[in-house]
Amino acid sequence: QVQLVESGGGFMHPGGSLRLSCVVPINILNVDTMGWYRQAPGKQREVVATIREDGFATYISAVKGRFTASKDDAKNTMYLQMNNLKPEDTGIYYCNRLYRQLSWGQGTQVAVSS
Repeated sequence: QVQLVESGGGFMHPGGSLRLSCVVPINILNVDTMGWYRQAPGKQREVVATIREDGFATYISAVKGRFTASKDDAKNTMYLQMNNLKPEDTGIYYCNRLYRQLSWGQGTQVAVSS
């Protein structure tokens, strides 16, 4: 069974930065479009960023200009650099394929509060 492992979350004050990581099997990372998902308290999980196999990334408007998705195929790892964090960025962050999701990992908790 494919296992996705997210890490890097934590507590930050508004304006801070975090970098999330996700280990992904290489046979998925280099052929599929991957997504970073966020589940805010009391809300449904949503995609906040995607990254194609060629490294092209897209973002929802709420995070555009603040978040950067990237990947390192050699390390089987994708990243989400989050800058200028806001309280509304609080949630559990997951990585998964954009289409035909795999089993969800545990996610990594991000909390932004003053």
